Amino acid sequence: MKIVGVAACTVGIAHTYIAQEKLENAAKKAGYEMKVETQGTIGIENKLTQEEIDQADIVILAIDVKISGRERFDGKRIIQVPTEVAVKSPNKLLEKAQEVVTQKA
Repeated sequence: MKIVGVAACTVGIAHTYIAQEKLENAAKKAGYEMKVETQGTIGIENKLTQEEIDQADIVILAIDVKISGRERFDGKRIIQVPTEVAVKSPNKLLEKAQEVVTQKA
């Protein structure tokens, strides 16, 4: 499964990067490909390409604030959760993503 995501917390520092790390590590353990873009106080890092978005099976938005470029994900299956969920339960979040992809396949 290919997953892309965005992490953005209210302050744009700690939770943004913790959520990114937890999701990417959980995805790696599960055998999924995942890239997470961060939107924080220093702007957008690890920016997703349109090709990566197009190839993704699902989009995970671990966000506490409005993100820029959300329209890039129009037409994609999206799971949106607070960053806290990605930080505390990344494995469960990826299981849910797998369920959504499987149900709609």
